[in-house]
Amino acid sequence: MSDPSPLLRFSSLAEAVSYLLLLGVAMPLKYAAGMPLAVSIAGMVHGVLFLLLIWFGVRSCIEKGWPQSRIWLVIAASLVPLWPFFLDRKMRRWVAEGRAAVE
Repeated sequence: MSDPSPLLRFSSLAEAVSYLLLLGVAMPLKYAAGMPLAVSIAGMVHGVLFLLLIWFGVRSCIEKGWPQSRIWLVIAASLVPLWPFFLDRKMRRWVAEGRAAVE
């Protein structure tokens, strides 16, 4: 099976971007321009990406032996709009450490 940790990192960033789009674009469109469809679409995309984040987090715990505290940190970071971008450097290091352990 493929390594889920790079996918976790990618899904974390994608989820963070979708969160910013939801808050910064879709919400103003809904309330300022009367376009509730924007929140429906952006919210659904954001929700799917959040579920993927959790899925890859669980897979990283099970398949790669990542500690649960690390996954909880990634999930907590996804709740604050810019935090995943700051956590990304640490996630890159975790993924590199996992690759080095395999080699």
